[in-house]
Amino acid sequence: MAAPDTLTATRDAYDAVAGTYADMFRASLREQPLERALLAAFAETVRADGDGPVADLGCGPGYVTAHLRDLGLRASGVDASPAMIELARRAHPDLRFDVGSMAALDLPGGTLGGILSRWSVIHTPPPELPALLAEFARVLAPGGHLMLSFWATEDPSVPTRAFDHAVAPAHRWCPDHLSALLRAHGLTERSRTVQEPLPTDRRQFRSVHLLARKAPPAQRAPAA
Repeated sequence: MAAPDTLTATRDAYDAVAGTYADMFRASLREQPLERALLAAFAETVRADGDGPVADLGCGPGYVTAHLRDLGLRASGVDASPAMIELARRAHPDLRFDVGSMAALDLPGGTLGGILSRWSVIHTPPPELPALLAEFARVLAPGGHLMLSFWATEDPSVPTRAFDHAVAPAHRWCPDHLSALLRAHGLTERSRTVQEPLPTDRRQFRSVHLLARKAPPAQRAPAA
């Protein structure tokens, strides 16, 4: 679990900018056809493997959670920022949003068909990331799916690198390193999409969207 001072600092930073953040990113998916396609593929994959409930972890003001609902998923959101959750509840009163930590989810084990963590693991201090991924694995049902979005390091030999985020301390990750951490917790990478930045992007980092799956239930051998 992330250290309380780190969690508190991140929460307070996002509380302070919640309204501005919501206004800035509310319609951002309209300008991101690749991300919409990846979210649609994630939704179809979850529906095909049991159609279990999906948690949008680090949901912010909830616009992606609502998009998952529109894609046919039983989606809810969790965020550490009470101000973000209040905005999400106000904008989408038909959906469930809870204040909470991604590292200590108030969920029984093995209950989620899917987890979306879109640009939220970037705020996890590197020593705490394995425990966070273990928590993701705990709440996913066998056969459940995890989709992570994050920024990549340039050098594959560098597992992680801090960068100057506008709101809170943040880190980029080597995709191979993150995939290995997932594997250590029973989550196997199924696909990886790497997107190069546009010349006009403020951050000249590659974006990575990584889809992983928890091992499905063991199948019984057919009777003789």
